[in-house]
Amino acid sequence: MAQTKVYRCVKCGYEAEIYEGKGFMGQHIVTMSCPDCSTLQPLVVGGVIGDVAPSFRSEVGRLCLRCGSERIVRWNGHSCPQCGADMTPTGDVTFWT
Repeated sequence: MAQTKVYRCVKCGYEAEIYEGKGFMGQHIVTMSCPDCSTLQPLVVGGVIGDVAPSFRSEVGRLCLRCGSERIVRWNGHSCPQCGADMTPTGDVTFWT
């Protein structure tokens, strides 16, 4: 089952929804960190979309959805993109398809 969890920075309060699991069309959403706009951004990877559009099969060559930066990297799962402190789950969980 696919779900989103809200993560919040313990220092600055920055929040982001983090996707886990696969959607009903086989896609998964990878959380990317952008050093240029200091945000976490979700990127759809694989599934039916990846079958139709090869550029969606991986994170390679993708751009930040907010600022267009090419320097995005996979989020490490704990560091705040704005201040570098730890981000922790808030307990808010929803389901996505």
